[in-house]
Amino acid sequence: MSETVRLTVAQATVEFLAVQWSERDGERQRLFAGCFGIFGHGNVAGIGQALLQHETKALDAGNRPALPYVLARNEQAMVHTSVAYARQKDRLQTWVCTASVGPGSTNMVTGAALATINRLPVLLLASDTFATRRSAPVLQELEAPYAGDVTVNDAFRPVSRYFDRVWRAEQLPSALLQAMRVLTDPAETGAVTLALPQDVQAEAHDWPVELFADRTWHVARPPAEHARVVAAAEVVRAARRPMIVAGGGVHYSGAERALLDLCARTGIPVGETQAGKGSLPHGHPQLMGAVGSTGTTAANALAGEADVVIGVGTRWSDFTTASRTVFQNPEVRFVNLNIAGYDAGKQAGLSVVADARESLTGLAEALGDHSVGDDYREEQARLWREWDAEVEAAYDPPASVTDRLEPGLLTQGTVLGLVNELSDPRDVVLCAAGSMPGDLHKLWRVRDRKGYHVEYGYSCMGYEVPASIGVRLADETRDVFAMVGDGGYLMMPTELVTAVQERVKVIVVLVQNHGFHSIGSLSEELGSQRFGTRYRYRDPDGRLDGDVLPVDLAANARSLGVHVIEVASRDDLEKAIRTAKQSPADAGPVVIHVNTDPTVYAPDSRAWWDVPVSEVSQLDSTRSAYQRYEEHRSTQRSFVTPPAGEAPLL
Repeated sequence: MSETVRLTVAQATVEFLAVQWSERDGERQRLFAGCFGIFGHGNVAGIGQALLQHETKALDAGNRPALPYVLARNEQAMVHTSVAYARQKDRLQTWVCTASVGPGSTNMVTGAALATINRLPVLLLASDTFATRRSAPVLQELEAPYAGDVTVNDAFRPVSRYFDRVWRAEQLPSALLQAMRVLTDPAETGAVTLALPQDVQAEAHDWPVELFADRTWHVARPPAEHARVVAAAEVVRAARRPMIVAGGGVHYSGAERALLDLCARTGIPVGETQAGKGSLPHGHPQLMGAVGSTGTTAANALAGEADVVIGVGTRWSDFTTASRTVFQNPEVRFVNLNIAGYDAGKQAGLSVVADARESLTGLAEALGDHSVGDDYREEQARLWREWDAEVEAAYDPPASVTDRLEPGLLTQGTVLGLVNELSDPRDVVLCAAGSMPGDLHKLWRVRDRKGYHVEYGYSCMGYEVPASIGVRLADETRDVFAMVGDGGYLMMPTELVTAVQERVKVIVVLVQNHGFHSIGSLSEELGSQRFGTRYRYRDPDGRLDGDVLPVDLAANARSLGVHVIEVASRDDLEKAIRTAKQSPADAGPVVIHVNTDPTVYAPDSRAWWDVPVSEVSQLDSTRSAYQRYEEHRSTQRSFVTPPAGEAPLL
């Protein structure tokens, strides 16, 4: 008979998670860096007790715990921290998150959606109500009159890549093993949710000792099928104006060198998605920058005439395709290199289902000495020079712009430009929502493969502060600049306290423009006159168009124990960035507070984003916006065309 050890379900869970490892290309690392949590009834006596026991056992033996615990302040935020960590680690490591019954657990639902949309691994231990129902209904329990086995944690099902509920102790091993399988599958990964009833967490069971042996999960690099690579190469060879769209899969695969070699050899230009930005370093002759709704004029001009588009590790979001208007060549065909068959099959393209590095290497070999024409290379260089001049003007605006700024105000382009210039090449810029992600996508000059971190799959306000902690924890040799507007800051500033507690140095550049800059601009464009997007008192007519609210976000950050630097000029900002950079590694967070003028915009990408406008309206502004909307919508493409390299049957 196999040897057993008697532990509670929670203790068994913690001990199992502490000995899981991932491996790729012969490099092995712990799968879980630790556990974030907030305790309440439902996990304090279960997972909480198990983590305490795990920590005590390790410290008594003179070791640090393999699964250290970090106290978070907000359940959604701790998921964001974990996801950012996983992204910085190329999905080879992540964190566990534990929350209490009811609102504690459901607060993690938004974080789960963000993780799954972005294909990033995180393990959520969501506490659940009593499996025995002996005390039902308990505090914070949802009673569903149509089903006795439904709890609020069923809300995790549609936003998780894997969901299980452990009603009995005997179910735990299979649930844990399936969770590890999904977390380490590069095509299937995302949020994994294990719902643990609070009584089951505390139940004891005899477990086979083999369950707690070190277990290494291989993260695969599926090779490209030779015939598909040859077919893709034939399509590229036949193209006159091919273009590559680099997505996040390039980074997760570590395929940057393979992409660089392919582009240098063939001269094929590259446009980047938000997740793929930094696939080529700034200055590479084939790098055309961001593509799509927030793209550069260089990338979008080439996209408009491309006859073959090679998507590498992209899921083809509406921002990347400018809502299917950026690729306008009537003969355009798509070749998709993607580890996920679901994404490879999009745009009716020829699909190569494989690891990005493997498929790019195979494609380069199949293309041999093939290259685009010199005129195409020269066009790329010209378009990029023209765009780069616009970036310079945004970073250092002319007097015609600066002279009309109110005292103490800067432009957002100036703020981004100074941070870009004064940060080190290996430092990380981080953002998620508002107008800055679009400006960063267009303007930021990436100098390192891990230097750009913008979450734009879910574009979740409040992501910036907790995510910056995750990135810094993943690599303490890099400074992290979290760019956040006042709207995003007010959503989730509480994790600054966690950064203070753990002495995590992050630099938060807090841009104050008294409202929702991005949505205000969008509202104006759509004929809604910035309604409901400004932080104002009500005026005598009852509208939110009165004086600016006397909100002092700098004072708010100070109250959380953060060092704050307030700036009112370009020189002030330069000094603040240098001061923040020079602060000790264990000094904790620094907030740089800067006021900007939201009416000074970044250069136009000359692309569209589909946000429907009211078809009928009494407002002239809305009627005019609807006419513009219809004009743009008429240029949308279905891409239901014959696959690349194949002719229609009829």
